Amino acid sequence: MPTVDDIVDFGRIILVVAGGLSIAIAVRVGASRIGLPTAALLLTFAAVASDLSERLASLLSFEDVQRVATLALIAILFDGGMSIGLRRFRSAAVPITILGVVGTFGTAPLMAVAAHYVLGFDWTVALLIGAALAPTDPAGTILEGESGFNDPVGIALMIGMIELATVPEAGIADVAWEFLREMGVGLAVGAAAGFLLLHSLRRIPLPDRSLYPLAVVLAAGGIYGVTAVAHGSGFLAVFVAGIVIGDAAFPRRIEVRHFTSSLADLGELAVFVALGLTIDLGYIFAGAIWWQGLVLAVLLGFVVRPLVVTPLLLPSRLSRGERLFVTWAGLKGAVPILLASLAVVAGTDQAMQIYEIVFVVVLFSVVVQGTLVPVVAERLGVPMIDADH
Repeated sequence: MPTVDDIVDFGRIILVVAGGLSIAIAVRVGASRIGLPTAALLLTFAAVASDLSERLASLLSFEDVQRVATLALIAILFDGGMSIGLRRFRSAAVPITILGVVGTFGTAPLMAVAAHYVLGFDWTVALLIGAALAPTDPAGTILEGESGFNDPVGIALMIGMIELATVPEAGIADVAWEFLREMGVGLAVGAAAGFLLLHSLRRIPLPDRSLYPLAVVLAAGGIYGVTAVAHGSGFLAVFVAGIVIGDAAFPRRIEVRHFTSSLADLGELAVFVALGLTIDLGYIFAGAIWWQGLVLAVLLGFVVRPLVVTPLLLPSRLSRGERLFVTWAGLKGAVPILLASLAVVAGTDQAMQIYEIVFVVVLFSVVVQGTLVPVVAERLGVPMIDADH
């Protein structure tokens, strides 16, 4: 039976969570007014807060952050898939798939080469850095699709790199088989579950309209869980399922879209705050990490991504302006930091250094590239489409 102290302690937890997320919403409102990306302010504010308060710094473990990030990504990727839908996906399927899969595998080794030869990291650490920095965040239809595909690809790749770094008997063939299994199972379960969910929504009436959004979100969680238990990529599965039902007709579709969008927004706020609380800014700026991160950020944004993306987009029907925009807007967000946290939990060599470097790269990306995305889009004549919620 809970005691008074237990109730008070739990009340404090709820107060901290609710207060933190309320502040995050206020930060988002302020960011929109001053034209800065919300992610940059949230990461910075949370990191500063954790530096100023030892209790905040110890509030979440890396395992806790991974759980928060996993829940957030389920909501974000499912909503992202719904925002695209089958019609939009079909119109850009080739560049989305190429950028999401081939682009990830092209970016990771080039960043590893840069980390090894420019910054002097050994190959194991360099490969972990490269895998962590491969995924992008969405900024437009093709980039929404690229992000949705390369987040699961990047996560599977990072897990493989960690296995190579920590398990002596692990080989490239084992990693390749695990990757193919995760992608194959995730794609199959996601497509099948998406069509089953759509059929159920159309055929099984629910007694209250408020149940439709809840049923869809619970289905997304179930899709992730079933896929993960089957040793597939749950993130890919929920993204594909979201695409399947995204622009299809079913009861209370608008209410469902509003609910999933709000949940994805909440998840995004929560994950950036959680990730920021694990950052030690004093450690970053006391040594060489800040400039190492900046070097990799510049190489990634202005050298590596153009080298990888430009030839991949040549077969597409995009205009020159659209190609330049896709090349520029490969933003880095929460997923690279999450991937770096996997290295910390696994106890790989120089894991904390990897984590802090990735944070600097992400912060540079969201501040510099994120701020300039609307300007670059306007200059290149690329419309910024807001998905129909």
